[in-house]
Amino acid sequence: MSEIVELDGESLTLAVVDAIARGAVRVRLADGARQRMAASYQWVTDAAQGRVVDDQGAPLTIYGVNTGYGSLARVRIDSAQIQELSWNLVQSHAAGVGPAMDAPCVRAMMVLRANALAKGASGCRPELVDLLCDMLDADVVPEIPSRGSCGSSGDLAPLAHLGLVMFRGPQGPGQAGFAWFRGERWPAAEAMRRAGLTQLVPGPKEGLAITNGAQLTCAMAALGCHAARSLVKVAEIAAAMSFEALRGTTRALHPDVHRLRPFPGAIQTASDLRQLLAGSQLADSVPEKVQDAYSLRCTPQVMGAVRDALTYAIAQVSVELNAATDNPLILLDADSPDKAFSAGLFHGEPVGFAADHAKLALCELAALSERRIYRLTTGNLSSRLPPLLADGPGLGLMLPQVAAAALVAENRRIAMPSSVDSLPTCEDQEDHVAMSTTAAHRFRTVLANAQQVVAIELLSATKGLWVRHAEDPTVVLGKGTQAALTAVESVLGGAHTSIPADDLAALVAAVRDGRILEAVEGAVGSLASVGAPGEVADA
Repeated sequence: MSEIVELDGESLTLAVVDAIARGAVRVRLADGARQRMAASYQWVTDAAQGRVVDDQGAPLTIYGVNTGYGSLARVRIDSAQIQELSWNLVQSHAAGVGPAMDAPCVRAMMVLRANALAKGASGCRPELVDLLCDMLDADVVPEIPSRGSCGSSGDLAPLAHLGLVMFRGPQGPGQAGFAWFRGERWPAAEAMRRAGLTQLVPGPKEGLAITNGAQLTCAMAALGCHAARSLVKVAEIAAAMSFEALRGTTRALHPDVHRLRPFPGAIQTASDLRQLLAGSQLADSVPEKVQDAYSLRCTPQVMGAVRDALTYAIAQVSVELNAATDNPLILLDADSPDKAFSAGLFHGEPVGFAADHAKLALCELAALSERRIYRLTTGNLSSRLPPLLADGPGLGLMLPQVAAAALVAENRRIAMPSSVDSLPTCEDQEDHVAMSTTAAHRFRTVLANAQQVVAIELLSATKGLWVRHAEDPTVVLGKGTQAALTAVESVLGGAHTSIPADDLAALVAAVRDGRILEAVEGAVGSLASVGAPGEVADA
């Protein structure tokens, strides 16, 4: 049986979210969270029915419970219409556009919304989280359009499309929404029926509780950060292979050098490179060379800055994994009769900054990798490797380098931080929005491009090392780089093909699924983890 993770609003990590997104673990609501949610829901129910009064004995006006939404917050809703209000909100906010999100990201969004509700500050029933857990268990994947959110008040449109699958109207099931079940696309009500699940009629505030939060943004950022941690290590492995193929000098990696400018990431990268290159007969094999070009010599400085930037991003996203992002918040321990606090925890700025920061870091990771690819394929820069690493007429790796340049150029075009942008919405009630969802989308694009560039470097460095071995069959590689070369050769089936795209597709898959990293760490031990305190252990 799969491992079961309990959702308590406090304990999610990037690795657990990634596992849930892949369907590797199951989830359920923790007992303590169930009790908190029940108490919060009871207060909202009482308020909706006029049983909670202010100091003068008048029924409280609670945003989103007995009022309209956004700029209509001053419009009082009759108690008989409160249930209809929640369903109408879900329907009216389901305005997403563009291609659908991929299933792992949707699953991550679902568990993040469930975990936010599990904190017990949203005023909704535990049954909402139970249903989300059951949908994840049955692999009912709502169809979520990828565009249409500014990240404030959270990802309203994407989460409303989730609500179309979870909920039905007071009059019975309708034809709203779509979901995937067992590989087939169905109307939401039919997908739920086939999975043996029952849609809920949203109660007071429950439509708002499902839609109010930046969980699509956070899902993309969380999965991206988790993948980026692995990519940093693979990029260091590729750098070490290039270092050997180019006969680099290791004096720039000496620990005493980096103690004089003690950025944590640079110290970690230099240590990793020394670990990977230990025992190499190619490194330091050109006696007259006193220093290398920046793309080798400054790898600790650039990759170290990448590490430090991702540490910040991971810290931010890790807070968001276990955050309440609803409005209003139900604080039952408050002294006043009004336990509902309208605030701005839904605003996507903290995660938008994190996604933008991570995106910029990976832009530089890819740019540095491309510069090493260029040196490997440029005869007068490569310590006498064959020009273009060609091993026959018309062959060589000219076009893979061109592809890497194109990917780096694309990254630079989308490197502008999205979170500095803002357009007012909702009749200027939402007069500053985060654009965090755009930041997260662009982070994912840069991540995918960077993975491709690193795969191209792995292919180029492998061919360079084959040339070095042909020059001297007895030459000994570093312990880590030898393990990497063997892993790449296994992925390629022993030798590269004449169609680089085929080799690169195989290598990109191996970069993403961790095969190369696992093989290298199996040989030399773990490389330095990337992440914030508390996240390192599950990296």
